[in-house]
Amino acid sequence: MAFILCIGLGVLFGYIVTGISNETILNFDNTIITFVQGLETPWLTVIMKGFTWVGSGYVVAPIALITICVLYFMLHYRHQAFLFVAVIGGTAVLNGLLKIYFKRERPEIHRIMEASGFSFPSGHTMMAFSLYAIIAYIAWRNVKTALSHILLFLFSAFMVIMIGTSRIYVGVHYPSDVLGGVAASALWVIVAISVYTWYQERWEKKFTS
Repeated sequence: MAFILCIGLGVLFGYIVTGISNETILNFDNTIITFVQGLETPWLTVIMKGFTWVGSGYVVAPIALITICVLYFMLHYRHQAFLFVAVIGGTAVLNGLLKIYFKRERPEIHRIMEASGFSFPSGHTMMAFSLYAIIAYIAWRNVKTALSHILLFLFSAFMVIMIGTSRIYVGVHYPSDVLGGVAASALWVIVAISVYTWYQERWEKKFTS
């Protein structure tokens, strides 16, 4: 299943990159931008600025640090703490490399906020997906009720969608930047979890054999 998902995400990412390269994705981008920015109101702007701030390093870094400390020192889930570090650190490195490689300029559209650096893929979206996905995965492994699993999924999906949408709303990203960020970070998270699961199985066999 993980292999199939990785293939699918890789194809999606390649499709987006191809669309950006030959500019066939511009109609998709412009349609979504027109719709999202057409919703602009003062109260919604405050909310969207709030979500874009939540997806920034000012919030992600403290959440990551607190999560690592809780996992490693309080709960003694040290393997899961290392998994968390690998996912978050790897996402940051991957996003930086992809931005440098593709060098896509940010959209020249109505901007509510300013942002520096290249546009593709969205760093806020990648970090949000990886952060909330890996927190949900670790929590999922340690809670048993179906309701808890549903709430974890809904909360994670809500945060990723809102942070990604906020980047379009404030005018600093194309929708394809956001979608590409989801594909790239999802691929990395699945690879990291798959390696972690393989390692855990070997570790358990080593001490039970």
